Amino acid sequence: MTYTRGRIVNDADSHTMETQDWLAPYLEGEYKEAYSQVYSKREGGEKIVKMIDAAKARKQDPQARAKALENPIEGAKGWLGYGGFDKEERVEALDWLGFQRQLVFPTFGLAAITRAPDDDQRYVAATALNKAQQDFCDADPRLDCVAFTPLDDPERGLAEAKRAVEAGAKAVMFSAGPAGDKSPGHPDLDPFWQYLEDNRVPFMLHIGPGTKTQPSKFRNNGRERAADLHGGGENLRFPDFMCLWYAPQEFLTAMVYDGVFQRFPDLRGGVIESGAGWVPEFLRMLDHGWYSFNKTDQYLKDMDLMPSEYIKRAVRFTPFPNEDVGHMIRDSAPELYLFSSDYPHPEGTKDPLGKFEASLEGFDEEVKDMFYRTNYDHMMFRKSEALAEAAE
Repeated sequence: MTYTRGRIVNDADSHTMETQDWLAPYLEGEYKEAYSQVYSKREGGEKIVKMIDAAKARKQDPQARAKALENPIEGAKGWLGYGGFDKEERVEALDWLGFQRQLVFPTFGLAAITRAPDDDQRYVAATALNKAQQDFCDADPRLDCVAFTPLDDPERGLAEAKRAVEAGAKAVMFSAGPAGDKSPGHPDLDPFWQYLEDNRVPFMLHIGPGTKTQPSKFRNNGRERAADLHGGGENLRFPDFMCLWYAPQEFLTAMVYDGVFQRFPDLRGGVIESGAGWVPEFLRMLDHGWYSFNKTDQYLKDMDLMPSEYIKRAVRFTPFPNEDVGHMIRDSAPELYLFSSDYPHPEGTKDPLGKFEASLEGFDEEVKDMFYRTNYDHMMFRKSEALAEAAE
């Protein structure tokens, strides 16, 4: 029996934990040296490389490998997680987990793109990362590769999206911030949205590029800087956590107000690992804004749906395991939310399925199946197996 205990589950968020040389095989020319190493000493790279080496050594030890595979969801996470960077291990982990599909995002490989000083280097790094991610996901058809493309240059962004999709990518991610100096609803981006719609490829917003953090002056509070959720200083801190949903709200507001979802009615997307408890109120405020301004704003007058209806039609959201997804469903709509494990990141907890199940107590199997299976199918333009009976 798998972790999913007979239920059909699609996992809308998982990750690779990139090795030091993750990009190197896919780089050439003048930028090869600059981007061949993912981690620098300043970013705690030496500690990370030691964990990667330990995970590689485990693979050569049959007993240690068998122990790690006994319960990957409760075991070591991060670079030491089973299948964090080794694609053969990920296939074995998937067999144990039982997820029918798993959307796979990069983790620290994105830093190569965000630190690039110009568009030439930015798109070279994006191509290398996407090739590395696709190589990992090619190990098993259950792994849905998420490509990343910057939208700073609309033509180059579209070209890399096309290349990645033709190579096998199932979704395209980009920053949740503006598209360079433009709104994502600017007409220059219409060919990009048209391509995604025509080819049935969803867009993804994910914590990372474009995510807002607490403004620096608020950190001048007379205290030592807060630790991150792992007790260190490399990741998300509590004040930053409270800003996670600001960028997705701004981005989706632009997509609604600038008419992208109206011009491209079959466009779909996901907001991943940004929480979801904010979604019901966000939908209400979108509609409240429409009621407040539609008499004077011609663009609002021309909408053929209420703003919240565009979101419900096009976008799906992943709650954190400790959020009350049942309350969100009662407060909005069951078609909005998706299961995610965040594997092998520790934020996904040691039992995301159990936590979500507790939150969904009292709902019938149709609603549960939407959360675990069919909402993912809708977002990804696919159809999975028929409804399975839940585990006893």
